[in-house]
Amino acid sequence: MVGRIDKASLLHDWSAIVANIPDLAAVRIYWRLRHDRRSHKILAAIADELAGMGVHLIDSTHHIPEHMASTGPMTRRQPSSSERIDIDFGWPILMEMLRLDIGQAISVRSRDVIAVEAVEGTDRMIERTGTLVRSPGWTLLKAARAGHDRRSDVPTIGPETVRNLHKAGGRCIAVAAGDVIMVDKPLTLKIADELGVAIVGLPAV
Repeated sequence: MVGRIDKASLLHDWSAIVANIPDLAAVRIYWRLRHDRRSHKILAAIADELAGMGVHLIDSTHHIPEHMASTGPMTRRQPSSSERIDIDFGWPILMEMLRLDIGQAISVRSRDVIAVEAVEGTDRMIERTGTLVRSPGWTLLKAARAGHDRRSDVPTIGPETVRNLHKAGGRCIAVAAGDVIMVDKPLTLKIADELGVAIVGLPAV
Protein backbone atom coordinates (compact mmCIF):
# COMPACT_ATOMS: atom_id res chain seq x y z
CA MET A 1 0.00 0.00 0.00
CA VAL A 2 1.47 3.30 -1.10
CA GLY A 3 -0.03 6.75 -0.80
CA ARG A 4 -1.36 9.27 1.64
CA ILE A 5 -3.13 8.05 4.75
CA ASP A 6 -5.12 10.66 6.67
CA LYS A 7 -3.95 9.74 10.15
CA ALA A 8 -6.19 12.36 11.72
CA SER A 9 -9.21 10.40 10.45
CA LEU A 10 -8.12 7.53 12.69
CA LEU A 11 -8.72 9.63 15.81
CA HIS A 12 -12.33 8.69 16.38
CA ASP A 13 -14.34 8.15 19.53
CA TRP A 14 -17.02 5.49 19.88
CA SER A 15 -19.74 7.71 18.37
CA ALA A 16 -17.77 8.10 15.14
CA ILE A 17 -17.04 4.38 15.03
CA VAL A 18 -20.73 3.52 15.47
CA ALA A 19 -21.76 6.10 12.86
CA ASN A 20 -19.61 4.30 10.28
CA ILE A 21 -21.14 0.89 11.16
CA PRO A 22 -17.95 -1.16 11.62
CA ASP A 23 -17.93 -4.88 10.98
CA LEU A 24 -16.87 -7.41 13.58
CA ALA A 25 -13.22 -7.36 12.45
CA ALA A 26 -13.05 -3.56 12.88
CA VAL A 27 -14.59 -3.76 16.35
CA ARG A 28 -12.12 -6.50 17.29
CA ILE A 29 -9.16 -4.38 16.15
CA TYR A 30 -10.49 -1.28 17.91
CA TRP A 31 -10.92 -3.18 21.18
CA ARG A 32 -7.52 -4.88 20.95
CA LEU A 33 -5.85 -1.48 20.53
CA ARG A 34 -7.90 0.34 23.14
CA HIS A 35 -4.75 1.20 25.15
CA ASP A 36 -2.54 2.20 22.21
CA ARG A 37 -4.17 3.62 19.10
CA ARG A 38 -1.17 5.19 17.44
CA SER A 39 -1.68 5.21 13.68
CA HIS A 40 1.08 2.73 12.87
CA LYS A 41 -0.31 0.32 15.47
CA ILE A 42 -3.73 0.50 13.83
CA LEU A 43 -2.31 -0.04 10.34
CA ALA A 44 -0.23 -3.00 11.51
CA ALA A 45 -3.30 -4.51 13.20
CA ILE A 46 -5.29 -4.14 9.97
CA ALA A 47 -2.51 -5.86 8.03
CA ASP A 48 -2.41 -8.67 10.59
CA GLU A 49 -6.19 -9.03 10.44
CA LEU A 50 -6.05 -9.32 6.65
CA ALA A 51 -3.30 -11.92 6.96
CA GLY A 52 -5.58 -13.94 9.22
CA MET A 53 -8.12 -13.91 6.39
CA GLY A 54 -5.54 -15.12 3.89
CA VAL A 55 -4.72 -11.70 2.40
CA HIS A 56 -1.02 -11.11 3.01
CA LEU A 57 0.31 -7.61 2.50
CA ILE A 58 3.96 -7.52 1.44
CA ASP A 59 6.69 -4.93 1.92
CA SER A 60 5.38 -2.12 -0.29
CA THR A 61 8.95 -1.24 -1.32
CA HIS A 62 9.92 -4.74 -2.41
CA HIS A 63 9.20 -4.36 -6.13
CA ILE A 64 10.12 -0.69 -6.54
CA PRO A 65 13.82 -0.31 -5.62
CA GLU A 66 14.25 2.15 -8.50
CA HIS A 67 11.69 4.46 -6.86
CA MET A 68 13.36 4.59 -3.45
CA ALA A 69 15.41 7.59 -2.37
CA SER A 70 19.11 7.05 -3.04
CA THR A 71 22.17 8.43 -1.26
CA GLY A 72 23.54 11.79 -2.34
CA PRO A 73 22.14 14.60 -4.53
CA MET A 74 19.38 13.38 -6.85
CA THR A 75 18.66 16.70 -8.58
CA ARG A 76 20.82 18.96 -10.71
CA ARG A 77 20.82 21.61 -7.99
CA GLN A 78 22.62 20.53 -4.85
CA PRO A 79 21.79 21.94 -1.43
CA SER A 80 23.30 25.36 -0.84
CA SER A 81 25.74 25.93 2.00
CA SER A 82 22.96 27.29 4.23
CA GLU A 83 20.71 24.36 3.35
CA ARG A 84 23.55 21.97 4.20
CA ILE A 85 23.89 23.63 7.57
CA ASP A 86 20.15 23.20 8.17
CA ILE A 87 20.33 19.54 7.13
CA ASP A 88 23.29 18.87 9.43
CA PHE A 89 21.40 20.62 12.23
CA GLY A 90 18.02 19.00 11.64
CA TRP A 91 18.94 15.42 10.76
CA PRO A 92 19.96 14.33 14.31
CA ILE A 93 16.80 16.00 15.66
CA LEU A 94 14.66 14.08 13.18
CA MET A 95 16.38 10.80 14.10
CA GLU A 96 15.58 11.42 17.78
CA MET A 97 11.98 12.30 16.89
CA LEU A 98 11.67 9.01 15.03
CA ARG A 99 13.03 7.16 18.05
CA LEU A 100 10.41 8.83 20.23
CA ASP A 101 7.69 8.11 17.63
CA ILE A 102 6.67 11.77 17.29
CA GLY A 103 6.58 12.19 13.52
CA GLN A 104 8.44 11.47 10.30
CA ALA A 105 9.28 14.96 9.04
CA ILE A 106 10.38 18.41 10.14
CA SER A 107 11.02 21.74 8.42
CA VAL A 108 14.11 23.78 9.23
CA ARG A 109 15.25 27.32 8.42
CA SER A 110 18.42 29.00 9.71
CA ARG A 111 19.14 26.23 12.24
CA ASP A 112 15.65 26.54 13.68
CA VAL A 113 12.91 23.89 13.60
CA ILE A 114 9.90 25.61 12.07
CA ALA A 115 7.36 22.77 12.11
CA VAL A 116 7.09 19.15 13.19
CA GLU A 117 4.91 16.63 11.39
CA ALA A 118 2.36 14.90 13.59
CA VAL A 119 -0.96 13.29 12.68
CA GLU A 120 -1.76 15.99 10.08
CA GLY A 121 0.76 14.58 7.58
CA THR A 122 3.55 16.11 5.53
CA ASP A 123 1.40 18.15 3.13
CA ARG A 124 -0.34 20.05 5.91
CA MET A 125 2.98 20.54 7.70
CA ILE A 126 4.39 22.03 4.49
CA GLU A 127 1.43 24.42 4.26
CA ARG A 128 1.90 25.40 7.91
CA THR A 129 5.59 26.08 7.37
CA GLY A 130 4.72 28.33 4.44
CA THR A 131 2.54 30.46 6.68
CA LEU A 132 5.30 30.76 9.29
CA VAL A 133 8.27 31.49 7.01
CA ARG A 134 7.93 34.79 5.15
CA SER A 135 10.77 34.32 2.64
CA PRO A 136 11.69 31.20 0.62
CA GLY A 137 14.60 28.98 1.52
CA TRP A 138 13.54 26.46 4.15
CA THR A 139 14.31 22.72 4.07
CA LEU A 140 12.12 19.65 4.53
CA LEU A 141 13.64 16.57 6.20
CA LYS A 142 11.82 13.23 6.06
CA ALA A 143 12.64 9.67 7.15
CA ALA A 144 11.10 6.51 8.63
CA ARG A 145 11.02 5.34 12.23
CA ALA A 146 13.33 2.46 13.13
CA GLY A 147 11.68 -0.87 12.49
CA HIS A 148 8.97 0.74 10.36
CA ASP A 149 6.39 -1.80 9.14
CA ARG A 150 6.76 -1.53 5.38
CA ARG A 151 3.43 -3.16 4.66
CA SER A 152 1.76 0.25 4.94
CA ASP A 153 2.35 3.98 5.39
CA VAL A 154 5.97 4.02 4.17
CA PRO A 155 7.17 7.66 4.11
CA THR A 156 6.60 9.02 0.61
CA ILE A 157 7.26 12.11 -1.46
CA GLY A 158 6.17 12.74 -5.02
CA PRO A 159 5.43 15.41 -7.62
CA GLU A 160 2.75 17.06 -5.49
CA THR A 161 5.09 17.17 -2.50
CA VAL A 162 7.63 19.09 -4.57
CA ARG A 163 5.03 21.45 -6.00
CA ASN A 164 3.47 22.13 -2.59
CA LEU A 165 6.87 22.65 -1.00
CA HIS A 166 7.97 25.13 -3.69
CA LYS A 167 4.69 27.03 -3.41
CA ALA A 168 5.20 27.26 0.36
CA GLY A 169 8.75 28.58 -0.02
CA GLY A 170 10.72 25.38 0.50
CA ARG A 171 13.80 24.93 -1.67
CA CYS A 172 15.40 21.72 -0.39
CA ILE A 173 14.29 18.20 0.58
CA ALA A 174 16.48 15.76 2.51
CA VAL A 175 15.18 12.19 2.74
CA ALA A 176 16.45 8.92 4.20
CA ALA A 177 17.99 6.82 1.45
CA GLY A 178 16.34 3.43 1.13
CA ASP A 179 13.54 4.39 3.54
CA VAL A 180 11.47 6.92 1.57
CA ILE A 181 9.46 6.12 -1.55
CA MET A 182 9.62 8.65 -4.37
CA VAL A 183 6.38 8.22 -6.31
CA ASP A 184 7.31 8.27 -10.03
CA LYS A 185 10.89 9.17 -9.16
CA PRO A 186 11.88 10.41 -12.66
CA LEU A 187 8.91 12.80 -12.76
CA THR A 188 9.48 13.94 -9.18
CA LEU A 189 13.11 14.80 -9.95
CA LYS A 190 12.15 16.45 -13.26
CA ILE A 191 9.69 18.76 -11.50
CA ALA A 192 12.23 19.50 -8.77
CA ASP A 193 14.79 20.45 -11.42
CA GLU A 194 12.27 22.71 -13.18
CA LEU A 195 11.41 24.46 -9.91
CA GLY A 196 14.98 24.66 -8.60
CA VAL A 197 14.32 22.42 -5.61
CA ALA A 198 17.28 20.35 -4.39
CA ILE A 199 16.61 16.76 -3.29
CA VAL A 200 19.29 14.81 -1.45
CA GLY A 201 19.32 11.38 0.15
CA LEU A 202 21.03 10.78 3.48
CA PRO A 203 21.81 7.51 5.27
CA ALA A 204 19.42 6.80 8.11
CA VAL A 205 21.22 6.67 11.45
